[in-house]
Amino acid sequence: MSPDLLLHGDYEPIFEPYPIIVPEIKSGDTYYFTTESGLQYQVRFGKKRDNYLGNIINFSVLSEEFEDEYSETNRGEIFRIISTIIEIIRLYHENHVHSDTYEFTGEFKETRDTQTASIRSRLYFRYARRCLNKGWKPLLEGNKVIIRKLKS
Repeated sequence: MSPDLLLHGDYEPIFEPYPIIVPEIKSGDTYYFTTESGLQYQVRFGKKRDNYLGNIINFSVLSEEFEDEYSETNRGEIFRIISTIIEIIRLYHENHVHSDTYEFTGEFKETRDTQTASIRSRLYFRYARRCLNKGWKPLLEGNKVIIRKLKS
């Protein structure tokens, strides 16, 4: 199996991803999806300043009913949302095969997060460990999930 593949070959999402609106240009950096409850999300990939092959994943709610783009929605859709984000990262990586890192920082839930890493970051880290190809390693550094390509 090629170490360039981000997900292991037999990865299957546990929950069906939501339909994804992909960028018109295949190498674009912004994806959208809407959940069953009508919430629209944006997943955007930014380049790291110190490593052009490194990516920062920004995941936000676009629905107007929430004041903050990083709002906690709690509509029981988290597992389909995670499956959708994994699929978006896979699609992005297919068009950016030379990428060597992906980073995500989960927002803290003010009343329940008491550890160094937020509940969201820990959840995404657990999923990364389950679905990544062996040529990639997930790390949890503070509140940041880093997926790093191993040197061959």
